[in-house]
Amino acid sequence: MMGREARGRRALALAAAALAVAVVVAGAVGSVRIPPADVVKILLNRLGAGFAPDWPRTWEAILWDVRLPRVAMGALVGMGLSVAGAAYQGLFRNPLADPSVVGASAGASLGAAAAIAFLDGVPLLPGRWALGPVPLCAFCGGIAAVLLVFRLASAGRQTSTVSLLLAGMVVSSVASSLVSLIMYLTSSQARDAIVFWLMGGLSGANWWKVGWLLPYLAAGLGLLLLQGRELNAFLLGEEAALSMGVDVERLKRRVLGAGSLLTAAAVAFCGIISFVGLIVPHLVRLIVGPDHRWLMPVSAVTGAVVLVAADTLARSLPWFSELPVGLVMSLTGGPFFLFLLRRELLPRG
Repeated sequence: MMGREARGRRALALAAAALAVAVVVAGAVGSVRIPPADVVKILLNRLGAGFAPDWPRTWEAILWDVRLPRVAMGALVGMGLSVAGAAYQGLFRNPLADPSVVGASAGASLGAAAAIAFLDGVPLLPGRWALGPVPLCAFCGGIAAVLLVFRLASAGRQTSTVSLLLAGMVVSSVASSLVSLIMYLTSSQARDAIVFWLMGGLSGANWWKVGWLLPYLAAGLGLLLLQGRELNAFLLGEEAALSMGVDVERLKRRVLGAGSLLTAAAVAFCGIISFVGLIVPHLVRLIVGPDHRWLMPVSAVTGAVVLVAADTLARSLPWFSELPVGLVMSLTGGPFFLFLLRRELLPRG
């Protein structure tokens, strides 16, 4: 037990150090190169360090107003998707479960597609914190899809995990078909906007969007991180968990609710970003083991590192002005997951 806890602490410390490095590199890289040492000084100055500014003022504006909001958004989304994936894999006892398994991503896509096609340019909240229709409709669509899945899978007071998976597949398929129908019926301009949104990206990140996203992710992360012991018991099966005093149905509701909140909020602001919630828990599980008390916190920090690094790569490739980070994750995450699958899950001959 002590060895497992020590391994978890070391992994968490290493992931935190990697995140700090990723933030500095992401702040330094771009069309205007900023030396990493100056990035650190500018960040420390914001915290009151008192360094004499010997850098151009434009660097501070670029770093604080353009790059850091994008880094913060990527870190938060990576955390949310990774923890949701780790919790779902424990709840369903299925290594292929990811944050989209109960329909949140498909429902959010449907809401976003409808907003782009029919509500373009209509602000739904006034004032300084004005919010366009796309993130709000995407968030509501994701939550509505999960509620529908839970309703379809519930029989009385019990909910079967198999029924949740099947209902999630059906609802996701129907929602994806409706997105295709909207794209077929709408104009070419709206169709292009929907396709670009579905690729997933952080290009529109700013501090007010980070402010909108933060409370939802904090609530979802906080609730899931408290379920580590119960999820450990659930790995032994529902009957074993019941015998250990776990309220199985309440655990299902909490994990599904918190995971759906994380997924819907992430997708609402960034579009579909695949493989983060699938690959990161697998990778972390190889290091810290299946104990969710360490698996989820380390997955949170590692997910932030992975998405910040992927976005830095997406906007730094010399052949493109900028690739959507969702596309980069799909292109790199798919082969990497196949490598993990071959190495850990398939029998070796």
